[in-house]
Amino acid sequence: MELTAATAALGALAHETRLRAFRLLVRAGAGGLSVGRLAEGLGVAADGRLSFHLKELVASGLVVARQEGRFIYYATRYEAMNELLRFLTEDCCGGLGCGEIVDACAPAACAPEQTR
Repeated sequence: MELTAATAALGALAHETRLRAFRLLVRAGAGGLSVGRLAEGLGVAADGRLSFHLKELVASGLVVARQEGRFIYYATRYEAMNELLRFLTEDCCGGLGCGEIVDACAPAACAPEQTR
C-alpha cells in the first residue's frame, strides 16, 4: 500500500461516526448493511450526514457500495482493510513482520472467510 492510500484510509477512519460505521460493517460480514440498518446500529438518522460519512468511507477504498432495488448496501473491502493493517505492521518486530514472530507481534489481519 502506498503512503497516500494509507493516509486516505486512516483519514476516513479518523472521525467517530465513520469509525463506528466501519466497525459495524466489519462485523456485518461480506453482505454488508443497508443505510437504514447502519443508521439503526449507529443510533443516528439515515440522512445526508450519514450519506456523507459513507461516501467518505467508499472514497477511501475501505468500503464498497452496491445498489439492490431501492436500497444501497455498504460492505467492508476486507482486502483493503488487510492491506492497511499490513502497511501499519510491516516493520514490527524489528522488520521481520508479524508473520515471522508470532509471540512478539500482533495477530494476523482478519481474513474475509473469518467474518460472519
